[in-house]
Amino acid sequence: MNVLKLNETNEFNAGQMKRFFLVEDSPFFKIINFNLDAGVTFPVHSHDLDGELSILVLEGEGFFLGEDNMEIQAREGDILRSQIREPHGVRAASKMRILVTIAPPI
Repeated sequence: MNVLKLNETNEFNAGQMKRFFLVEDSPFFKIINFNLDAGVTFPVHSHDLDGELSILVLEGEGFFLGEDNMEIQAREGDILRSQIREPHGVRAASKMRILVTIAPPI
């Protein structure tokens, strides 16, 4: 058992996305914290394997993105769940922190 301290990953780079691998050595899942500066897009992408992912908005707001220019409003506390094969991405309207969980890890 261990505790991950998300307040220690509250860093932003101007005009960029910053990534913190919180759990990457588990055979069962991966947890990544992404911090997106306002206006930054985490491009829509997918992975050619079976599994699921979740994207939790820790702070800020923006949009969950999908195929065919789909956008879903994303605010603090919202969580997106999808298949890893399903196209997904995020665009930050303000400084935005998201927590991505992937199972099994890729």
